[in-house]
Amino acid sequence: MEPYYRDDLVTIYNTDATHLAFLDDASIDLTITSPPYNLDVSYNGYKDDLPYSAYLEWVALWARALYRVSRLGGRACVNVPLDTNKGGKRAVYADYVRVFLAAGWQYQTTIVWNEQNISRRTAWGSWRKPSAPFVTAPVEMIPVFYKQRWHRPDAGKHWSIDARDFQDWSLGCWTFPGENPRRAGHPAPFPEELPRRLLLLYSYVEDVVLDPFLGSGTTCRVAKRLGRRSIGVEVDPAYCERAAAAARSEPLPGSEAIRS
Repeated sequence: MEPYYRDDLVTIYNTDATHLAFLDDASIDLTITSPPYNLDVSYNGYKDDLPYSAYLEWVALWARALYRVSRLGGRACVNVPLDTNKGGKRAVYADYVRVFLAAGWQYQTTIVWNEQNISRRTAWGSWRKPSAPFVTAPVEMIPVFYKQRWHRPDAGKHWSIDARDFQDWSLGCWTFPGENPRRAGHPAPFPEELPRRLLLLYSYVEDVVLDPFLGSGTTCRVAKRLGRRSIGVEVDPAYCERAAAAARSEPLPGSEAIRS
């Protein structure tokens, strides 16, 4: 398949990410992504209101595809909700973990992203009554999985995280704000800080990073800034163009971004 966009570090494909048949086996070192949450969000190229059982079947398809394309020791960091219940539509963190384990992945840890976003709090269920109250946790989850073995040898490789960040980020509760959808030009973006931390914590500079639900292109943009090679997959051509424009405007990193 011909890429929609390619430069020295970024490759973007305009296609569906369910099976990833255009990617080679064992070619990816790290996946960072946030899939659609099945909450009827208005994406141009994806129906985001499946019956929950069908939604989980779809998650299982791309979880298996990610496993196939990941190298031995490859990692997958998947930003998902702790739980949601919007108009009867559900997306539950525990189900994502179960599906990924069934796809062959091993579980390593979960990072809790304290987004501190309470602006979307518009319903309490039974107001001031115990009949049916809704409890909303303003956090999202980032379960971290790996393929067969966790340890990755570092001989001949380079990395770029300093001691203070390593100490802070290895505590699994991260607090930083989310991204504004209007500014990002996408209905469900994550902020640059999320892939930045995951890239520095879990990848070497020489690694190939994949985001199968690229959206506005945040993962590829930040990966390029940090000197990583990246592949983004996005079904909507308008988002592909936005992601390509962002990658195009991102200069190649200087040597100061890479330490061994």
